[in-house]
Amino acid sequence: MKEYDGRLRLVIKHYPYKYRDFSHMASEAAMAAREQGKFWEMHRTLLKKSPKLDRNSLIKYAGELGLDLKRFTDSVDGRKYSKLIERDKKLAVDLDVYNTPTFFINGRKVIGNRPYEYLKMIIEEELKGVKK
Repeated sequence: MKEYDGRLRLVIKHYPYKYRDFSHMASEAAMAAREQGKFWEMHRTLLKKSPKLDRNSLIKYAGELGLDLKRFTDSVDGRKYSKLIERDKKLAVDLDVYNTPTFFINGRKVIGNRPYEYLKMIIEEELKGVKK
């Protein structure tokens, strides 16, 4: 979304699926990867490899991404981001989010995977209403 540089801010919130045993740990893994500048790489890996998100698999993916494994496992095992993830989950409940992905574009809720052109249309509509 480079075409919106300076006009759009992307904020990611975690919403681990409550019926998947390892989804909270996967969120921890994404944040641990973020510490080493590899959030998006880990994010893509987790989406691609899901549902194989157990601890050993997460460590394997971290190694494949070239992360410092001690630092990564210390973060994941220590549940360093647990409070942040729990806050994100509470926010999702408060906003009546029940599916992932869910996007909010200037307050407009967009549920589910949508084609880029659909999201772009909404972004353009919302940007028209933003005062400069």
